[in-house]
Amino acid sequence: MTLNEAQIQDLYAFTRNHYVEHYDLQTELVDHLANDIEGMWKENPKLSFEDAKQSAFKKFGIFGFMEAIEQRQKVMGKRYRNYFWRELKQWFRLPQILTTLGLFCLYYVTFSSSYVAVFAFSFYVLIGAWCIYKGIQLNRQFRRRKERSKKKWMLEEMIYKQAGAITLVFMSQLFNVFNITDKFVENIYHVLGLAVLFTLLTLCNYISFQLIPDKAEDLLNETYPEFCL
Repeated sequence: MTLNEAQIQDLYAFTRNHYVEHYDLQTELVDHLANDIEGMWKENPKLSFEDAKQSAFKKFGIFGFMEAIEQRQKVMGKRYRNYFWRELKQWFRLPQILTTLGLFCLYYVTFSSSYVAVFAFSFYVLIGAWCIYKGIQLNRQFRRRKERSKKKWMLEEMIYKQAGAITLVFMSQLFNVFNITDKFVENIYHVLGLAVLFTLLTLCNYISFQLIPDKAEDLLNETYPEFCL
């Protein structure tokens, strides 16, 4: 005895009612519940669908689907980080390393001047403004994609919203930028460190706000073969 389409849709609604928002996790849980219910029916064909569903759900424990949600978040978070590091590594290989070195030289030369505080603050404001602009743009893109697909995918949400976490880390360093003084250039290691830091910040923000979202379609199709807009 197998579940019919109406019962499958009932399971999808059941997962949504238990705070599972993402379609990829809903599908995984529905598949698990369906297999469990069909297994019960083999042993007891007279068992009602509702009773079998509740019995299958109880096996998830007192916290219901919360553990499954947390596990999926960890898996998708790891996958996103792998994408991120894969992109970052490319900027330290030919030909991208030439751009990376160019960025570093730009920052090093400007931070070596007596106007290091002005330059550091100016670069900080420019990067921050670009991040805010891209963040608003990505949020709009995410909403449009969700409206078209009528489904919410966990990795898709991370791709379009994870960049906000990068921005928070970036903006938290504003206080340190204000503390830079003209004597900063007297220590070459300080200048080198600041140039390296701004180079990495520029690359990380560009990867998070531009490169990964631009490749969202390919990444989602790679992760979810059933994904289609």
